[in-house]
Amino acid sequence: MKNRIKQLREELKMTQIRLSIELEVAQETISAYENQKHYPSFIQLAKMSKLFNASIDYIMGLSDVRNPVRVPDNINEEKLLTLSKQLSTEQVQLVLAYMQGILDATK
Repeated sequence: MKNRIKQLREELKMTQIRLSIELEVAQETISAYENQKHYPSFIQLAKMSKLFNASIDYIMGLSDVRNPVRVPDNINEEKLLTLSKQLSTEQVQLVLAYMQGILDATK
């Protein structure tokens, strides 16, 4: 199993040192991951998944699908996803802040 850590890191024009800072590990650890001398923990894989915008299976070479399509659980979730794709980054941040405000007010 050949992982894609190096490929994904290089896509972002990121050095091993920079990735090591992001993952809070030594640069030698990143090298070991890329050379398959050691395997990342689930926590490290989860961080890489978010950073690289790729599934853990894709990162580890278990799938050729970078981001599997997630099917919404219900009609409201589907509507939220559809509407959110029409918003700018700033608008999404405002909506998220509003939603967090509602949650905080109900605690």
